Amino acid sequence: MSITTSRLGQAAGVAAVVAGTIFVLVQINHPPMGVASVSTTDWLVRSTAKTVMAALALAGITGMYLRQRAVVGAFGLAGYLLLSVGYLLMFGTEFAAAFVLPAAATSSPGFVNDVVVAAFGGHAAGDIGALTTVFALTGATYVAGGLVFGIATFRAGILSRWAAVLLAVGNVSTLALAVLPESFNRPLAVPTGIALVGLGWSLWRDQRRETSGVAAATGTATAAARPQAAVR
Repeated sequence: MSITTSRLGQAAGVAAVVAGTIFVLVQINHPPMGVASVSTTDWLVRSTAKTVMAALALAGITGMYLRQRAVVGAFGLAGYLLLSVGYLLMFGTEFAAAFVLPAAATSSPGFVNDVVVAAFGGHAAGDIGALTTVFALTGATYVAGGLVFGIATFRAGILSRWAAVLLAVGNVSTLALAVLPESFNRPLAVPTGIALVGLGWSLWRDQRRETSGVAAATGTATAAARPQAAVR
């Protein structure tokens, strides 16, 4: 099987669907965010899953951008770059949550608790270094990138428009967590997960049609060339 641009686009669509599914599933029965949860197997599994999700989401939105790049222009590129930074930072923080914080929970529980609190918009009691800036930058690029990329995708009209709207609304809605109780953290993440699934499925279908069209055109051209070859 030859690796073509269309097939890579299909793979990016699948990556986005899997990322969105993971993002929704990890929200179900999520444990309380505190130092007591950090050393549990549940925390390790969920944080690892979120790490994979961030990597797959980055691959997915890259495929989406490349499919639309001729239409979305500089506005779409800005949205893609912002959202990419958001997912890259999310990948790093979730990796640390899975493989660094559990090891530090026993020796430095205060530090770990401060990191968890700051990660969810709270104020750390102690010094956690540059992590405060990292968390703020992650949130800003995730919100702004989702909004701009969602709008650009909607305007392009190539991929699913309802999913593009849901991506923009879902990412921006996380700003409400600054004033809402912690119990809203999980429900507000679900729309973005569904949006990734919708956009990924739309990209996969679009690229599959393109692959089928190219194959059909190639077959027709080959069949048309055979009589000419015979005459020669």
